[in-house]
Amino acid sequence: MEHQDITHHWSRRFNAELEAVRNNVMSMGGMVEDQLRRAVEALERGDSALGEEVVRDDHKVNRLEVSIDEECSRIIARRQPTASDLRLIMAIIKTITDLERIGDEAEKIGYLAARLALQERPVDRYRGLRHIGDLVGGMLHQSLDAFARLDPELAMQVLRDDKAVDQEYDALTRQAITLMMEDPRSIRRVLDMLWVGRALERIGDHAKNICEYVVYMVHGKDIRHVAIEDAEREVGGENG
Repeated sequence: MEHQDITHHWSRRFNAELEAVRNNVMSMGGMVEDQLRRAVEALERGDSALGEEVVRDDHKVNRLEVSIDEECSRIIARRQPTASDLRLIMAIIKTITDLERIGDEAEKIGYLAARLALQERPVDRYRGLRHIGDLVGGMLHQSLDAFARLDPELAMQVLRDDKAVDQEYDALTRQAITLMMEDPRSIRRVLDMLWVGRALERIGDHAKNICEYVVYMVHGKDIRHVAIEDAEREVGGENG
């Protein structure tokens, strides 16, 4: 086999390995999306069994994170990737860390949903939390879509959407304080609601992190800890 053929063969195998890892990341993303959906559903329905099921299933996400991380380490050791390929692998490693943490937050929501199911339910059936759950679920789905398509524009949209989640969480906190002042007997239930809200808000933050990695993969720009307006100018200038 000539040198050119060998190089082409290795390059093709390398690309196949990277694609397999990306597919595994999407599978992991699908798992945590399902965890989040079921956790919010358990809260809404007052279904303690479903909440406990979410808690039990968290180990599947953890196991997949370890598997992907090990494969990335093997690729780095074997292929010694450079430039954009190395950026992709590093972004994948960071992404699966955030996905695992999303799984942890969903597990927490499942646990709290199971506990809240045993308490008196509010008349609105946790409407505020369901709304935040819908916003965060949309952010997570779009962040995974941006990752799959390597779409920095979609990623930037998710970053902008995070502000809405923060505003809804702030509103929920103010409402919770009012409820506890009006009815001290509700304090335990309201505190559990606040913990659910906090977990949802953190899931939004992790989805936002994934989108920052997408921008890094495509443009090589680290926009973490950068104001959204400055990040938009950087990415917009690159596109121009």
